[in-house]
Amino acid sequence: MNISRRHPLLLGGSIAIAIFSGSVAAQNLGQLKGIMGGSDIGGAASSLGSLSSIMAGSTGNAAGVIEYCVKNNYLSDENAAPVKDQLMGKLSGSEDQPAQNNPDYINGVNGLLTGSGGQSVDLSMAGLKAKAIKKVCNKILDQAKSML
Repeated sequence: MNISRRHPLLLGGSIAIAIFSGSVAAQNLGQLKGIMGGSDIGGAASSLGSLSSIMAGSTGNAAGVIEYCVKNNYLSDENAAPVKDQLMGKLSGSEDQPAQNNPDYINGVNGLLTGSGGQSVDLSMAGLKAKAIKKVCNKILDQAKSML
């Protein structure tokens, strides 16, 4: 196959990937709208009226999200670390399966907040305002304190 035949294939593949990525991002934005109760993600910081519906679905996910929030400076380490450490102590871990390998914790550390109803929000998603993420992080920290 010569280069002139490969070029359209590469371009077509790139376009397909871009469309798929865009639809996944749009789906996440739609989920975020539903969870946060707002209709405009750009104004998410001002449309967080229904924060009560944003909750981590597990102890592991709450601990991971807190870790994510501290690493990205949405929460202070001195306030959040003791709560995260207590949550980690509650996760069942062993030598074969340490608590840090808990899938919910790993998702949280990567910025994926997963609720008990199966809905999830990627906090690292482009376009989500820092002020909105900080509010979510504070909400999860408050929830985590009630899990102790």
